[in-house]
Amino acid sequence: MTDDPTLDEIRELLVPSIAANAAFDGWGDAARDIAAQSAGVDREVAALAFPRGAVDMIDSWFADIDRTMVAASSDIAALKVRERIAALVEARLSAMASDREALRRALAVLALPQNLARGARLGWRTVDLIWRTAGDIATDYNHYTKRAILLGVYGATITVFLDDDSEDFADTRAFLARRIAGIMRFEKAKAGIVKRAEFRPSLSRFIGRLRYPVA
Repeated sequence: MTDDPTLDEIRELLVPSIAANAAFDGWGDAARDIAAQSAGVDREVAALAFPRGAVDMIDSWFADIDRTMVAASSDIAALKVRERIAALVEARLSAMASDREALRRALAVLALPQNLARGARLGWRTVDLIWRTAGDIATDYNHYTKRAILLGVYGATITVFLDDDSEDFADTRAFLARRIAGIMRFEKAKAGIVKRAEFRPSLSRFIGRLRYPVA
C-alpha cells in the first residue's frame, strides 16, 4: 500500500482482519480498531473509511469476498452454465469458511429493520456478479428472474453452510447442487413455454383479419 492510501485502499486492507475479529468482538468499533492497530492505520482514519459503522464494514467484506470469488473462477469457461454457477458459489463459500461466525453475526446485523434494504442490495450485488461472471448477458425479464431465483438458492445454501460440520462442507455442496439443478430445470421449462407461445395462434391477429381481410 502507498504512503498516502485512499479510503478504498484502507478498506481493502482492513476488512479481512475486521472479519476475523468480528467473530469474537462483533461488527463494531473494537473489531475495526484492533485491525487498524495491527495494520498500522490511525484509528480515526479507519473510522472515516467506514462512516456507517457495521454495515459499511460488512459491505466492504462482502465486496472483498466477491473479488476473491472472481479471482478463483479463471478456469470456468469450459464448464456448463450450471457448473459455473456452482463453482462460483462454492468459491465464495470457501472464501468465508474460516469466518463463519463473522458471517453469522454479519447476517444478524443486516437482518435489523434499519439494515434490510442494504442487506437486500448486497445480496443482489453478489448474485448479479455470479451470473455475469458465469457469462450471462440477458437484459430482458430473464435478467431479473435468474437473479431472484439464485438469490433464494444462495440464501438457503448459506443457512446450511453456517451449521455444516461435514467434511469439506460436503452437505452444503450437495444441497447447492440440488438447488442449482432445480434452477436449470426451471430455465429449460420456461424456454419451452416461450418457444411454444411464439407459434400459438394469436386471437387478436385472427380478429383483425376478420375485420380487415387480406386482399
